[in-house]
Amino acid sequence: MVKRVAVLSDIHGVLPAVEAVLAEPDVAAADLIVLTGDIACGPQPAAVLDLLTGLGDRAAWVRGNADRELVEYRRGLRTSIPDPIGPSAARGLREDQVGFLEGLPISLTLPVEGLGTVLFCHATPRDDEEVVLVDSPLQRWADVFADVGPEVTTVVCGHTHMPFTRLAAGRLVVNPGSVGMPYGRPGAHWALLGQGVHLRHTLLDVPSASARIIADSSFEQAAEWADHCLNARCTEEEAFAIFGPKNRPPSP
Repeated sequence: MVKRVAVLSDIHGVLPAVEAVLAEPDVAAADLIVLTGDIACGPQPAAVLDLLTGLGDRAAWVRGNADRELVEYRRGLRTSIPDPIGPSAARGLREDQVGFLEGLPISLTLPVEGLGTVLFCHATPRDDEEVVLVDSPLQRWADVFADVGPEVTTVVCGHTHMPFTRLAAGRLVVNPGSVGMPYGRPGAHWALLGQGVHLRHTLLDVPSASARIIADSSFEQAAEWADHCLNARCTEEEAFAIFGPKNRPPSP
């Protein structure tokens, strides 16, 4: 039984953001740090992976769709990546890091004190790109959880970059938001689990972080990327408009 778990999702290769979160006292004191995917697809992919793998057994990992896309690109299984920064991020990884991402699980299940059996995934338990939102209908959640065992009382997912908690289909659902690419407001979002769920927000020195990204990244549009992502120029309204059409069951 794990007492305290810090959940970091959607880091997207932003080293200053993940450094700031790891420096939080509650993260430093956590028994486990769970990384729920989309870790490396961003401006500083190799440095972020080096930092996080350096945590050793303190970290547990889940692969996200963007991590999968980096691997597929490097393996020659695809010629493009939806995120424009993706090819640059893929080229910026060492071969050992590509292999590491390739071997990550798509979900993991842990007992957490005060919450019971918790399933961690990137988007949904059955698909690394499927979209569910805080306002998704209950039947939509029931469909998403159709193959999840009854012992699972809490599901933690990321992917949509907006933090929320809600009760759905008899389970507590937690989205910690995004560490490196927040939607709605700047700063690094994460969650602390154990004797309850706490959505947390770490302020970031955006000008300083942007300067580091511009200096470190090989991506030609790094300055524009940093300005858009770190300042959360994607609003909640825009994010819901983008995700809304995807918030429906997959075609049979």
